[in-house]
Amino acid sequence: MHPLTSETVAIYRILDANLDRAREGIRIIEEWCRFSLDCSTLAQTCKEIRQTLASWHTEELRNARNTPDDCGTSLTHPQEEIRHSPQQILHINLARTQEALRVLEEYGKLYDPLMGSQCKQMRYQIYTLESHLFATSPQEKLRSARLYLVTSPTDKIYDIVKAALQGGLPLVQYRNKEADDTIQIREGKQLCELCHEYNALFLMNDRADLALAVNADGVHLGQQDLPIATARKILGANKIIGRSTTNPHEMENAIKEGADYIGVGPVYETPTKPGKKATGLDYVRYAAKHSPIPWFAIGGINADNIKNVIQAQAHGVAIVRAIMAASDPKSVTETLIRYAQ
Repeated sequence: MHPLTSETVAIYRILDANLDRAREGIRIIEEWCRFSLDCSTLAQTCKEIRQTLASWHTEELRNARNTPDDCGTSLTHPQEEIRHSPQQILHINLARTQEALRVLEEYGKLYDPLMGSQCKQMRYQIYTLESHLFATSPQEKLRSARLYLVTSPTDKIYDIVKAALQGGLPLVQYRNKEADDTIQIREGKQLCELCHEYNALFLMNDRADLALAVNADGVHLGQQDLPIATARKILGANKIIGRSTTNPHEMENAIKEGADYIGVGPVYETPTKPGKKATGLDYVRYAAKHSPIPWFAIGGINADNIKNVIQAQAHGVAIVRAIMAASDPKSVTETLIRYAQ
């Protein structure tokens, strides 16, 4: 057996280091897919990539490792010591994995052309994985939503919501305060599955426990409901939590608590909130200037007055009766979405 040249040893060390880097990065992503998103498909994709990388991580490459003499082990940056959110961790490790796979693709061609080819394909898989994690994340859908349906009790709820979804509705909150838990769970599950079929978000009203039970995308809380931190413990970091607000003080508190979005209103008087004084458009204008998170104007909004709300720079609009009581929910939804853009 001939001794390895210094050039070959360098290539082996590069391959060894980047196989480690890619495997570590993809494992961090896999754990989030498994334990936070509870998505077996994405977790399985990550696992298959790890296993393919492991098959190339041979003893031949490992034996070339020389950690004590590696000048790169002492290199660091202050930003590497701080992480602010799970999303930042995912972004960093997706980039880390992509970079490592690019190195493996190029130097792998010198080791085995098949290695270079497989690493190229895995790099494309990581790009696809990244788009699944962020482009279609609940938070991304929330930010892009402009129309939000809050349901009211009716025997036709499934058909009404389905028609609205066919009209392009991106976000639904199931609200049936007087119903027993068993009814809310049954209807919640049906509506949640329906919304996901149309790639729309589904939230439960008030009850984080029921949101968890029906696999909702999150929960909407009133001022007298659970603290947001408590709801977060129940639902996990990746779920959406909204809070109703009626004035700047409540808005500020909701944002400080960590709400993902807020409701702003009631803009106009509405039987949905009996006894609640309308805030008018002044609060809408205030939210437009001061809210750093997505928000939806709500309360008595319909096709006749939605233009005024949008002109006051509402981020989005939440609707109840205008859709739930409509003779043609699909057509009304299409009209409201057109006005809300």
